[in-house]
Amino acid sequence: MRKYLLIILAVVSVIACNPRHKKKKTKSGPINRFMTFHNTLFNSRESFLAEMESRDKAHVDNFYDPYISVYTTEDNLTDVQNGTVATDNSDSGPMPLRGATRNTSPDGNERMGGANPNKKGATTLQITEAKALKTITKYSVLVNSVEKNKKIFDAYILLAKARMYQGKYLESLDALGYIFNTMSKDKRLPLARIYQAVNYSKLKEYYRADEVFRDLEEDPKIKLTKEHKRILKVYQADNFLKWGKKELAAEVLEEAFTYNKNRKIKSRIAYLRGQILSNLNRKDEARESFAAAYKYANSYEFEVKSQIEIAKTFDGKADSYDEAMAYLAKIAKKGTYASRKNELYYASGLIATSATKDSIADSFFRKALKEKQSDPQIRGLTYSELAKKYFAKDDYLTAGVYYDSALAVMTYKPEKDRLTDLTANIKKLSKNYYVVKKNDSILNLSKMSLDEKREYFTKYIEKIKQKEAVEELEKKRAERSKGFDNSDYNANSIFANNSTDAGSFQNFGINTGGSTFYFANANNIPRGETSFKQTWGNRTLMDNWRYSAKTTTIEEMKNEALGIANAPDPRRLEPEFYIEKIPTSPEELGRLKKDRDTASLGMGRMYESFFGNTKLATKTLYDLVDNKPDEETDLMALYNIFIFNYEKNPADAEKAKQLILEKYPYTSYAEFVKNPKNKDFNKSSEDVEKLYADAYTLYLTEKYAESNTMIDKAIADNPKDALVPKFYLLQAYNAGKTAGKEIMILQLEQIVLNYGKTPEGKKAKDLLKYLKSDVKLELTDESGNAISQKPQPTNTASEEAKQRLKQQLDASEGSVASPATPSISRPGTPGGNETNTQPQQVEFKTTKAEQVKKNK
Repeated sequence: MRKYLLIILAVVSVIACNPRHKKKKTKSGPINRFMTFHNTLFNSRESFLAEMESRDKAHVDNFYDPYISVYTTEDNLTDVQNGTVATDNSDSGPMPLRGATRNTSPDGNERMGGANPNKKGATTLQITEAKALKTITKYSVLVNSVEKNKKIFDAYILLAKARMYQGKYLESLDALGYIFNTMSKDKRLPLARIYQAVNYSKLKEYYRADEVFRDLEEDPKIKLTKEHKRILKVYQADNFLKWGKKELAAEVLEEAFTYNKNRKIKSRIAYLRGQILSNLNRKDEARESFAAAYKYANSYEFEVKSQIEIAKTFDGKADSYDEAMAYLAKIAKKGTYASRKNELYYASGLIATSATKDSIADSFFRKALKEKQSDPQIRGLTYSELAKKYFAKDDYLTAGVYYDSALAVMTYKPEKDRLTDLTANIKKLSKNYYVVKKNDSILNLSKMSLDEKREYFTKYIEKIKQKEAVEELEKKRAERSKGFDNSDYNANSIFANNSTDAGSFQNFGINTGGSTFYFANANNIPRGETSFKQTWGNRTLMDNWRYSAKTTTIEEMKNEALGIANAPDPRRLEPEFYIEKIPTSPEELGRLKKDRDTASLGMGRMYESFFGNTKLATKTLYDLVDNKPDEETDLMALYNIFIFNYEKNPADAEKAKQLILEKYPYTSYAEFVKNPKNKDFNKSSEDVEKLYADAYTLYLTEKYAESNTMIDKAIADNPKDALVPKFYLLQAYNAGKTAGKEIMILQLEQIVLNYGKTPEGKKAKDLLKYLKSDVKLELTDESGNAISQKPQPTNTASEEAKQRLKQQLDASEGSVASPATPSISRPGTPGGNETNTQPQQVEFKTTKAEQVKKNK
């Protein structure tokens, strides 16, 4: 009976605790909490942990991004800052973070971890969410708006985290809101608050997130456990970093490093803090942080990358070069880093570069290239460092070759894209550079006398002889050593390696009887290299090398760009062979000069637009101006100098401006340099309004020169005043009265360009429609009689400019106004704008010299 009684009692107990019992629950007992966890909540938690584990394994650190993430399950920080991580809270459309982790690999491409995005069915995070909701539905015990089942807290936290990792941040906040409303006295509430702040941060509401974090730290009623502090500090630093507050992020990460005990997390915190401090140019602190990352690192990859970052913080002026190099040399000797020597040599090269020891840096970079490749991106960066040195010396062709090599192996997409654009620009610049260099050489030679030319080429021929003698000596040495090494390297020979290890590859793919493979023995390598060059010439390491052009060395490429033949000519040792090729006709020399000047103009523009090197661009263009190009090229060079410098270097811009006004006063470029585009105006002052009124009074009294002088001074002293457009419009009216219709049109066009949306700009536009119409201008003589206009022969632009200049000079001696001249439309009153913008008829004054010339 006891046996059956126990069974009956057990069944009754289970039925009594069953949540599907029709009786409404008013409290949650231990059995109910037990069933809550072991029935559905356990499955939800296991699904979530499986997703986190999958994300962690799939995570690939991108050490070339500005910042890494502390948690390997989180979004990539750089993607968040660039806005490429989805924050959509709807279920429509694909989202990269919904149900799968999104990590950025070193090649810049996305990798999916966790759930397979192409697999049909629910993802692990969706399963977590569904199981958590089922737990809440079945086991929630809500009495008077208070949750009695404490296990429901865990269910809602899992639900919130599952939604957060799917990018459904608002729904995650909704789940957390239930905890705040129904479980306000739970001791685990700070954890919910932390994830509330994290969701705000992911929604880019950084201020709200910061408020939550501060409340958790400052509220005396809230008691944070050590676990809470570990999580809070990491996410708080993450929020500051996304917010752009790098100094605060670094401070909080220092606290996070103290609270966290896990070696992997400590290492990642220290590395991220080092990146931030390095970005803030606090090199000493950054070095200490990277050293801590190296100390706690749990992988060779992290250790070596920490050492590279330490090398980047080296200060050539303050730090000891010898100690830094000895430290890296000691690490490189460790056997554990045998496969990473290329990266450590790269780091040594960075230190030598910072210490301005260029030759030593160059040797380390080349040693890195000879070692086995461990990271393609590091190999690419090594090539890039070598390219920078040649680029700094203006050796663009060589720099371009090294940049091309960097592109061939680089994997990090943003840097690869940058170098792709850079190499394309270098190739364009190189083309112009060598045109200038080649044409300069030819033009300089054409100016020499016959004796000077003969002397020049005699020295050149001596260099050729010396070079060929060295090559011939090397060839004879190679011939003498050919076949010298006749040792027996068969498997049974005493010279052979008798090891039968699988790693032995001496005769791999070659018959064992008398190997002729060059690299089977170190003594054969020189013979093999010589034989290869005799057969194939110098070849770069590339696909289809047999079919590539033979002239692939950098020296040969330079010679090709300069027009120097590579193939030997029987007459190459005669000075007349070269003298005969120098052009002598004026037409050919003129074409070379034109090509040279055009290429130089292109180089100046490229320095500024491609590389932002305003100083070099300005020097190149001023050198072009000094070289006396044609008028069009000269004007464009001066105009570009002004454009590049009028905000950065006013002195250089002013010099170009004066040259334009002096050489080309009647061009649109002259009008532009007098009135560069400026839309940032302040309110007008009473003093400026009085200046405008005085200038306008002078205009009305026909004192146009005095009016223009006052206008120029007012604009120069008050360049951002609101009346500047009015001054320019009044100046255009003055030009119409003194310089003629064409000059007024140029000035009005400039006003429309710079101030098109202002009333003055609209007025100028209306005037242009009238001035450019077919209405003929009636000229009068001194007596006011009409002058018949005979058709004039077409002049060149230069002659027209000279004619207008002479007319203006004549006008300065005394202008004669037509008695029938109507008043010009009023440009506007001080402090107010005209409402009537319809143009009135305008008749320009003509000078006595102009009238006489027309009569003739």
